Amino acid sequence: MPTDHCDDEQAPLRRRPSQRRSARRVERMLDACAELLDEIGYESLSTTRIAERADVAIGSVYQFFPDKRAITLALTRRNVELFIARVGRRFMTEDYTGWWHAVDAIIDEYVDMHRTVPGFRSLRFGDAVDLNLLDSVSENNTVIAGRLRGLILEEFGMADSEELDLSLTVAVEAGGAVLALAFRRDAMGWPPLVEEAKRLIREYLSSQLRAQRAARPDGPEPSGRGRDHPLRA
Repeated sequence: MPTDHCDDEQAPLRRRPSQRRSARRVERMLDACAELLDEIGYESLSTTRIAERADVAIGSVYQFFPDKRAITLALTRRNVELFIARVGRRFMTEDYTGWWHAVDAIIDEYVDMHRTVPGFRSLRFGDAVDLNLLDSVSENNTVIAGRLRGLILEEFGMADSEELDLSLTVAVEAGGAVLALAFRRDAMGWPPLVEEAKRLIREYLSSQLRAQRAARPDGPEPSGRGRDHPLRA
């Protein structure tokens, strides 16, 4: 039977599907959850409705998930993994002249998923449901900033530091707030505000990274790929 709170926030699944057929059934549940979130919202969501939309028995839902919160947690994690994978693919296939173009690519992926991926706009990495869906200690945006930091560090060879972590966390929070406003203004994301989010993040990170480099003159220089790298300005 469902519970009011997921027993283990780090593991939304009661058990992992061991067979391909079971895995497909779980994916149908997540797809159904995403569709219903867009249609009726989290408050009206229920395990019964998810089971009906996924065309599975309610017992199958409880076999894998204790409640609707656990299902939305699993969906949020799937969305985050998809987002990180899409950004990673762009980093592998596109040649950026500097990290600031990578920031633009990250925002473009976020906006495109917001427009095209069911359930993404309703959850926005889970903040509409629970600030701590992805990690029981860190807030979601902090987790996302950490994942993006890894991609940027790997691609552009910046020096890792607590200051960089803090700067990326602030950038994600500030940019996310502007993007949320863009989607409140226009269901597809108001382009002028999307561009402002990009500019805000670029200028903030550029100023922070300059300051960090100045404080560590003997440290490694970021390996942005263009002569017009902001840190060389």
